[in-house]
Amino acid sequence: MTKKIISTLVISLLAATSMTAFAAMTKAEYGMAKDQIKADYKAAKASCNSLNGNAKDICVVEAKGNEKVGKADLEARYTGKAKAQYNLRLAKAEAAYDVAKEKCDDVTGNAKNVCVKEAKAGLIKAKSDAKLTKTVKNATTDAMDERMTADYKVAVEKCDALAGDAKSACVTAAKTKFNKS
Repeated sequence: MTKKIISTLVISLLAATSMTAFAAMTKAEYGMAKDQIKADYKAAKASCNSLNGNAKDICVVEAKGNEKVGKADLEARYTGKAKAQYNLRLAKAEAAYDVAKEKCDDVTGNAKNVCVKEAKAGLIKAKSDAKLTKTVKNATTDAMDERMTADYKVAVEKCDALAGDAKSACVTAAKTKFNKS
């Protein structure tokens, strides 16, 4: 498929999913919801205390991410503004990245490098999607290029586990697949 067809499909899907209606929320409801988000964060963080090592670190990062996404979601529901929707998508992307990156601490060597690159690629893709929904006209090509570059970096990192001709063939295949010279 060409980039133009893919871009058109992505834009269509994102436009369809971004057209959601927001119910009016009073200032009091907003304040109560904000307090609930804080309480949920404190409870989630407290539940992490029973864990040890990286599992505890992951739990804390998840709790922080959920709080950040919760606040962004609340703001988007309260204001209904496009900017708030964009910020929500960014908060979700960053929270997912932080958790994925923390989970990479459970592995070592090249597997860890690949894990981190995949997490970063996921972040770049999610941010690109957010850009696509924010400013479709100019961002389409840039966002698709960012996605392809992120996937290319992951593919090349996976090639590092190989040696000799196998590594060269792997890198060449990645360059061909992602239109890199």
